Amino acid sequence: MNKLPNIKDILISTFQNLITQFGEFTSNFIGAVVILLIGWLTAKIASTVLKNVISKIGLDKLGEKINDIDALKKFDLNIKLSLVVSKIVYFFILIVFLIQAAQTLGVPAISNMFAMVVEYIPKVISATIMIFAGLLLSDAVKSFVVGLCESFNIASGKLIGTGVFFFLLVITIIAALGQAGINTALLESSFNILIAGIILSFSIGYGFASKEILLNIISSFYSKNKYAAGEIIEIDGVKGEVLKVDNTTITIQHGEAKTVFPLRVLQSEKITIHKQ
Repeated sequence: MNKLPNIKDILISTFQNLITQFGEFTSNFIGAVVILLIGWLTAKIASTVLKNVISKIGLDKLGEKINDIDALKKFDLNIKLSLVVSKIVYFFILIVFLIQAAQTLGVPAISNMFAMVVEYIPKVISATIMIFAGLLLSDAVKSFVVGLCESFNIASGKLIGTGVFFFLLVITIIAALGQAGINTALLESSFNILIAGIILSFSIGYGFASKEILLNIISSFYSKNKYAAGEIIEIDGVKGEVLKVDNTTITIQHGEAKTVFPLRVLQSEKITIHKQ
């Protein structure tokens, strides 16, 4: 006949196991807390030193340029690269120590999760740098396009420049998402279809709207140099002195009045040049 187990021995053994496990947990917990405190202190010191170094070498000026971009002013952003970089370094160091603390506690699921975050951070940093660089490049191209349109007296220069800005910015964001490891195949195809539709609609609409401007610009290549300020000419019954000829118009002074003609009339109307 089997002998029944001694209840007293079972209780004593269970209690001893609980005390042992509690002692191990307490020891591991204290070790994890110490690691976290060291990690927090290290992250705080490293981020503060890095922030001061970046501020002194003048990299914050790039952040000021980003803040001055017209498309971002409405969001009232105050981007400081020294603050952004120092915060990234702070959390990176803190997460590394969190992994060690989780391993000390014997919780592999948490340490593995933080390890994945640490591996992902460099991709996020690369994507962030790409977005900042894309913002600066897009704004520079926008300024160039607006200036070019103003030199040709194209009234829609700001609209065209803004369109170019957002076009380049979206391309940059898609590239940054790809750098971050996000599948952008569907986003790219949708963007291509959208851009194709916008370009087609814009080309048709702007072609009709700017027909007169284009005719004037084309006429300037052929007729602008034929007439100089001070000459007396007659256009469509209006006789007077040429005051100036720009890229799209010619201005004539007759009496106390001034008449501005589009340059296309130099190709379509009869012009009479009078001797002074």
